[in-house]
Amino acid sequence: MQIANLDLGPRPLLLAPMEDVSDPPFRLLCRRMGADMVYTEFISAGGLAYGAKGSVQKLEFYEDERPVGIQIFGGEIEQVGEAARIADAQNPELIDINFGCPVKKVVCKDGGAGILRNLPKMEAITQAVIEASNRPVTVKTRLGWNDESIRIEEVARMLEATGVAALAVHARTRAQMYKGEARWEYFPRIKAALRDIPLIGNGDATTPEKIKAMFDQTGVDAVMIGRGAIGNPWIFRDA
Repeated sequence: MQIANLDLGPRPLLLAPMEDVSDPPFRLLCRRMGADMVYTEFISAGGLAYGAKGSVQKLEFYEDERPVGIQIFGGEIEQVGEAARIADAQNPELIDINFGCPVKKVVCKDGGAGILRNLPKMEAITQAVIEASNRPVTVKTRLGWNDESIRIEEVARMLEATGVAALAVHARTRAQMYKGEARWEYFPRIKAALRDIPLIGNGDATTPEKIKAMFDQTGVDAVMIGRGAIGNPWIFRDA
């Protein structure tokens, strides 16, 4: 699988960006256990734009972690563009936009999954990041805000047309949070909606067997492992 010119090989396994989990030591451990790529914790665009110490610190990574993606989030177009410029200067392999976090304090300001209620703004934020970056830009999102507003195939086509290099989808709505089963049946439909960029599956990839099943049953190009790796970096090796 390739993200722009980044070749991750067949069926790559990616460590998801997780707040208070995906710090540099854990990312490095997961790489050593077989993760093909890792992501930073999600970083506030506002925090970067204002130089907040905690946000700036999250930009740091070890050279041995590569390939690494820096993930940013925010609902203000200019702030997210500025954050992308700051992240780009760190020279990661790619910059990822978080359009999937379901936490209330994030979505209330159109950050994370909150942007799924405003697709034109989602497109504008994505375009701002692409224009500010010298490297590939990817997106991680959810199926929709709730069951009544699932438009993920339309979103996939829009994001690809905007210029993202890969799309990761957590197969739940924001309303589901992390409850219930991930709805893998959407992955083939999303894959069919995309023309040239890879689809990264996320959601319930909690055991080696489920990871294999996601590849076999849905046709995703890569699997992003989140909660399944917490306390268990060996999942990459075993999968």
